[in-house]
Amino acid sequence: MYNGIMEKIIKDSGARREFNTGAVRDIQMGKGRCDLMPLKEVGMALGKIDANGVLAQVDKFMKSGNPEFLAEAIRVFVKNHTKFTLCESMIDVSRHYEQGALKYGERNWEKGIPLHSYIDSGTRHLLQHLDGKVDEPHDRAFIWNMLGAMWTMENRKEMVNIPFERLAGDKKK
Repeated sequence: MYNGIMEKIIKDSGARREFNTGAVRDIQMGKGRCDLMPLKEVGMALGKIDANGVLAQVDKFMKSGNPEFLAEAIRVFVKNHTKFTLCESMIDVSRHYEQGALKYGERNWEKGIPLHSYIDSGTRHLLQHLDGKVDEPHDRAFIWNMLGAMWTMENRKEMVNIPFERLAGDKKK
Protein backbone atom coordinates (compact mmCIF):
# COMPACT_ATOMS: atom_id res chain seq x y z
CA MET A 1 0.00 0.00 0.00
CA TYR A 2 1.27 3.48 -0.86
CA ASN A 3 -0.22 6.69 0.57
CA GLY A 4 -3.25 4.73 1.74
CA ILE A 5 -4.06 3.23 -1.68
CA MET A 6 -3.33 -0.18 -3.09
CA GLU A 7 -0.11 -0.27 -5.10
CA LYS A 8 -0.63 -1.01 -8.78
CA ILE A 9 1.18 -4.20 -9.74
CA ILE A 10 2.71 -5.22 -13.05
CA LYS A 11 0.83 -8.24 -14.42
CA ASP A 12 2.90 -11.36 -14.99
CA SER A 13 2.01 -14.34 -17.15
CA GLY A 14 4.96 -16.25 -15.75
CA ALA A 15 6.23 -16.94 -19.28
CA ARG A 16 9.26 -15.05 -20.63
CA ARG A 17 10.85 -14.22 -23.93
CA GLU A 18 14.59 -13.74 -23.82
CA PHE A 19 16.49 -11.53 -26.24
CA ASN A 20 19.98 -12.36 -27.48
CA THR A 21 21.29 -9.65 -25.13
CA GLY A 22 20.06 -11.59 -22.10
CA ALA A 23 17.22 -9.15 -21.38
CA VAL A 24 13.82 -10.70 -20.73
CA ARG A 25 10.21 -9.53 -21.01
CA ASP A 26 6.82 -11.11 -20.56
CA ILE A 27 5.57 -13.17 -23.52
CA GLN A 28 4.37 -11.43 -26.68
CA MET A 29 2.17 -13.95 -28.49
CA GLY A 30 -1.52 -13.14 -28.57
CA LYS A 31 -1.13 -9.51 -27.51
CA GLY A 32 -1.04 -8.05 -31.03
CA ARG A 33 1.66 -5.89 -32.63
CA CYS A 34 0.82 -2.24 -32.00
CA ASP A 35 4.16 -1.15 -33.43
CA LEU A 36 3.00 -2.30 -36.89
CA MET A 37 -0.19 -0.24 -36.88
CA PRO A 38 -0.42 3.20 -38.59
CA LEU A 39 -0.44 5.12 -35.32
CA LYS A 40 -1.44 8.52 -36.67
CA GLU A 41 -4.46 6.93 -38.30
CA VAL A 42 -5.29 4.97 -35.14
CA GLY A 43 -5.24 8.26 -33.25
CA MET A 44 -7.50 9.83 -35.87
CA ALA A 45 -9.92 6.91 -35.54
CA LEU A 46 -9.97 7.35 -31.76
CA GLY A 47 -11.05 10.97 -32.22
CA LYS A 48 -11.81 12.62 -28.88
CA ILE A 49 -10.24 9.76 -26.94
CA ASP A 50 -6.79 10.88 -28.20
CA ALA A 51 -7.73 14.38 -29.35
CA ASN A 52 -4.45 15.80 -28.03
CA GLY A 53 -2.44 13.51 -30.29
CA VAL A 54 -0.32 11.21 -28.14
CA LEU A 55 -0.39 8.62 -30.94
CA ALA A 56 0.43 11.31 -33.53
CA GLN A 57 3.61 12.07 -31.57
CA VAL A 58 4.58 8.38 -31.43
CA ASP A 59 3.86 8.16 -35.18
CA LYS A 60 6.19 11.13 -35.82
CA PHE A 61 8.90 9.25 -33.92
CA MET A 62 8.26 6.09 -35.96
CA LYS A 63 8.79 8.07 -39.16
CA SER A 64 11.71 10.26 -38.08
CA GLY A 65 13.61 8.42 -35.37
CA ASN A 66 13.67 11.66 -33.36
CA PRO A 67 13.19 10.77 -29.66
CA GLU A 68 11.95 14.30 -28.90
CA PHE A 69 8.60 13.17 -30.33
CA LEU A 70 8.43 10.46 -27.64
CA ALA A 71 9.24 13.06 -24.98
CA GLU A 72 6.40 15.19 -26.34
CA ALA A 73 4.11 12.13 -26.33
CA ILE A 74 4.87 11.70 -22.61
CA ARG A 75 4.22 15.39 -21.88
CA VAL A 76 0.92 15.39 -23.81
CA PHE A 77 -0.14 12.11 -22.20
CA VAL A 78 0.56 13.26 -18.65
CA LYS A 79 -1.11 16.63 -19.17
CA ASN A 80 -4.27 15.27 -20.80
CA HIS A 81 -4.68 11.69 -19.59
CA THR A 82 -3.43 11.51 -15.99
CA LYS A 83 -4.10 13.25 -12.70
CA PHE A 84 -0.37 13.80 -12.13
CA THR A 85 2.18 16.49 -12.84
CA LEU A 86 5.19 15.44 -14.91
CA CYS A 87 7.33 15.13 -11.79
CA GLU A 88 4.69 13.08 -9.98
CA SER A 89 4.42 10.85 -13.06
CA MET A 90 8.15 10.22 -13.08
CA ILE A 91 8.06 9.26 -9.40
CA ASP A 92 5.16 6.93 -10.20
CA VAL A 93 7.15 5.44 -13.10
CA SER A 94 10.04 4.83 -10.70
CA ARG A 95 7.74 2.30 -9.02
CA HIS A 96 7.49 0.52 -12.37
CA TYR A 97 11.30 0.31 -12.47
CA GLU A 98 11.25 -1.02 -8.90
CA GLN A 99 8.67 -3.70 -9.71
CA GLY A 100 10.46 -4.57 -12.95
CA ALA A 101 13.70 -5.08 -11.03
CA LEU A 102 11.92 -7.51 -8.72
CA LYS A 103 10.29 -9.32 -11.66
CA TYR A 104 13.19 -9.44 -14.16
CA GLY A 105 16.29 -8.43 -12.21
CA GLU A 106 17.87 -5.03 -11.79
CA ARG A 107 18.73 -3.12 -14.95
CA ASN A 108 17.36 -5.93 -17.14
CA TRP A 109 16.07 -3.38 -19.67
CA GLU A 110 19.57 -1.92 -20.11
CA LYS A 111 20.83 -5.26 -21.46
CA GLY A 112 19.07 -4.45 -24.71
CA ILE A 113 15.47 -4.82 -25.80
CA PRO A 114 14.56 -4.22 -29.45
CA LEU A 115 13.16 -0.75 -30.02
CA HIS A 116 9.98 -2.04 -31.65
CA SER A 117 9.16 -3.91 -28.43
CA TYR A 118 8.99 -0.63 -26.49
CA ILE A 119 6.75 0.99 -29.10
CA ASP A 120 4.54 -2.10 -29.32
CA SER A 121 4.11 -2.50 -25.57
CA GLY A 122 3.86 1.23 -24.88
CA THR A 123 1.17 1.74 -27.50
CA ARG A 124 -0.82 -1.22 -26.17
CA HIS A 125 -0.60 0.21 -22.62
CA LEU A 126 -1.65 3.63 -23.91
CA LEU A 127 -4.72 2.17 -25.61
CA GLN A 128 -5.58 0.16 -22.51
CA HIS A 129 -5.26 3.27 -20.33
CA LEU A 130 -7.40 5.34 -22.71
CA ASP A 131 -9.98 2.53 -22.62
CA GLY A 132 -10.15 2.81 -18.82
CA LYS A 133 -8.52 -0.53 -18.02
CA VAL A 134 -7.29 -0.70 -14.41
CA ASP A 135 -5.99 -4.28 -14.28
CA GLU A 136 -2.42 -2.96 -14.15
CA PRO A 137 -0.72 0.47 -14.21
CA HIS A 138 -1.12 1.15 -17.93
CA ASP A 139 -0.36 4.86 -17.51
CA ARG A 140 3.06 4.30 -15.98
CA ALA A 141 3.76 1.37 -18.32
CA PHE A 142 3.21 3.66 -21.33
CA ILE A 143 5.69 6.20 -19.95
CA TRP A 144 8.17 3.47 -18.96
CA ASN A 145 8.16 2.09 -22.50
CA MET A 146 8.59 5.53 -24.09
CA LEU A 147 11.55 6.26 -21.77
CA GLY A 148 13.01 2.85 -22.68
CA ALA A 149 12.67 3.64 -26.38
CA MET A 150 14.35 7.02 -25.93
CA TRP A 151 17.19 5.47 -23.93
CA THR A 152 17.65 2.69 -26.48
CA MET A 153 17.95 5.23 -29.31
CA GLU A 154 20.85 6.86 -27.48
CA ASN A 155 22.56 3.93 -25.78
CA ARG A 156 21.82 0.68 -27.65
CA LYS A 157 21.85 1.62 -31.34
CA GLU A 158 22.22 -2.06 -32.28
CA MET A 159 18.71 -2.60 -30.87
CA VAL A 160 17.13 0.03 -33.15
CA ASN A 161 15.07 -2.07 -35.55
CA ILE A 162 12.43 0.32 -36.88
CA PRO A 163 12.75 1.30 -40.57
CA PHE A 164 12.31 5.06 -40.01
CA GLU A 165 13.11 6.08 -43.58
CA ARG A 166 10.80 3.51 -45.13
CA LEU A 167 7.95 4.51 -42.83
CA ALA A 168 8.48 8.17 -43.68
CA GLY A 169 8.27 7.41 -47.40
CA ASP A 170 10.77 8.13 -50.11
CA LYS A 171 11.45 11.88 -49.89
CA LYS A 172 13.39 11.87 -53.19
CA LYS A 173 10.37 11.20 -55.39
